[in-house]
Amino acid sequence: MKKEKDSNTNTEPLDAAEEEMTVDLDLDDGRHVTCSIVTILTVSNRDYIVLLPLNEEGQNDSGEVWFYRYVEDEQNPNEEPTLEYIEDDEEYEAVGEAFDEYLDSVEFDEMVDDTEEEPQ
Repeated sequence: MKKEKDSNTNTEPLDAAEEEMTVDLDLDDGRHVTCSIVTILTVSNRDYIVLLPLNEEGQNDSGEVWFYRYVEDEQNPNEEPTLEYIEDDEEYEAVGEAFDEYLDSVEFDEMVDDTEEEPQ
């Protein structure tokens, strides 16, 4: 997991025919990165988004994910959510642990689904 700081965020849903949604980030170092949204987690009553950075071909070769605070304007649900950089190491680690638990639950769910599909 790597901390990447961004200066501007923009969420753009893909066409309805595609399953995943992406976020375009303009990082402080001048790079523009498109990321696939993995999930949104709630940790200590705050929402966080987990992003998978993609290369020019739309793939992730490194396996790393990025965490950001995910903030929606409750007063204006039509406004795009904002992403905030997590500067506090303890907060970042708590999100990382929650993501590990999420991965464990997804892996368990996949194992259960595979078992249910096997003929007996």
